[in-house]
Amino acid sequence: MSRTRILSGMRPTGPLHLGHLHGVLKNWLELQEKYECFYFIADWHALTTEYESPEKIFEFSEELFLEWLSVGLSPEKSTLFIQSAIKEHAELHLIFSMFVPVSWLERNPSYKEMLQNIQNKELNTYGFLGYPVLQAADILIYKAQKVPVGLDQVPHLELTREIARRFNYLYKVDYFPEPEPILSEVPKIPGIDGRKMSKSYGNAIFLNDPPEVVRKKIMSYVTDTQRPKKSDPGDPENRCIAFNLIKLYFEAGEREEIVKDCKKAVLGCVECKKRLADKVIFELEKIWDKRKEIEREDWRGMLYKGIETARDIARQTMEEVNIIVFRKKMF
Repeated sequence: MSRTRILSGMRPTGPLHLGHLHGVLKNWLELQEKYECFYFIADWHALTTEYESPEKIFEFSEELFLEWLSVGLSPEKSTLFIQSAIKEHAELHLIFSMFVPVSWLERNPSYKEMLQNIQNKELNTYGFLGYPVLQAADILIYKAQKVPVGLDQVPHLELTREIARRFNYLYKVDYFPEPEPILSEVPKIPGIDGRKMSKSYGNAIFLNDPPEVVRKKIMSYVTDTQRPKKSDPGDPENRCIAFNLIKLYFEAGEREEIVKDCKKAVLGCVECKKRLADKVIFELEKIWDKRKEIEREDWRGMLYKGIETARDIARQTMEEVNIIVFRKKMF
């Protein structure tokens, strides 16, 4: 590999929203300019929670790919593919599962947290417990050296590093790298009710929302609850939920003016949110226009090209892994 290899993925469980755009995709766009990037649609991972109703996963997978292209991910700069199209992910996952202790999986903090928080689904399944092993296979089958993660995801990556070390120790090889995290500052993107933006909370602004819907949602944002009238001075930096979006969509000078006018009770919340809606819609229009261009092109051909690139690498890795484990080339 001439450049450092990066790998990351996203589950196709619904349309993308502003949280995905600013929390993940903007970072991916920067990374594809500097690294050899592999970005995959994690449809098998989606099955860990959506196994009862998987019929929309394929539809969401195609939509996710189109949205990736619309925000600027490039098949010329990155390898973009669907996880389930590369069967070698499952094969490597199977081999890893033979030697990963159950205790490693049970101590995963995200596993415990999701079991507590998701009450409407049966998650005491083999697949849900073992998804970090599949995640390790996703990363290591491409021998990725770095993985972009937030601080809360570092324990997941540490398990991948442990699996790489255990494989190398058991089979007396120096084969799999121990991938390092690329820690990214994930901006807080609140939904219209102040909670973290999420489709499951019904508080998200989606990238495919039409302009009038975007405007309506932004006008519904919680602002300074201690400022019932325009004539009351506000404190946007500490009390306004919408200010988290303002920090993303306004330049420093404009933000300073908004803060000053709000504190002086010159700028009201309604007018401020109108300005914010204009900014958000202006930026989303670029994505919508790009989407129209992409839909006129052979975008499925772009996806197949990424799949073939990923498959060639994954097959080579599995040939080598089978030689290491079984001391012979498999069929």
